[in-house]
Amino acid sequence: MAIPRKGTRTITVEGEDFRWLVRRKATFSQTDYGSGKIHIAIENATVKGAKLHIETDRPHPKDWGTLKVEPVTPADITRWISMAVQMGWDPKTAGPMLRITKEDLTGSHT
Repeated sequence: MAIPRKGTRTITVEGEDFRWLVRRKATFSQTDYGSGKIHIAIENATVKGAKLHIETDRPHPKDWGTLKVEPVTPADITRWISMAVQMGWDPKTAGPMLRITKEDLTGSHT
């Protein structure tokens, strides 16, 4: 399934165009447990292929426990796309969605 175009942003990473989206409406688990994180969806902007889902290490602004909002920046998106490609994500080939968790981003798998 494609990412809806409305509300997406575009970014070029290593000569490839991507579209990315932060979910606008927070899910129940992102707001009511004190541990909700921002989730990002990314896909190639020109070729249908595998999608990328990132559960960031950033607290969701609507989570009741969030004291300080850390925005997701284009530099973050660039870094995460590069990381996903190194992990084997091929955004131009159809296949299952690659899911990256906050543990993958921080390197702590406890």
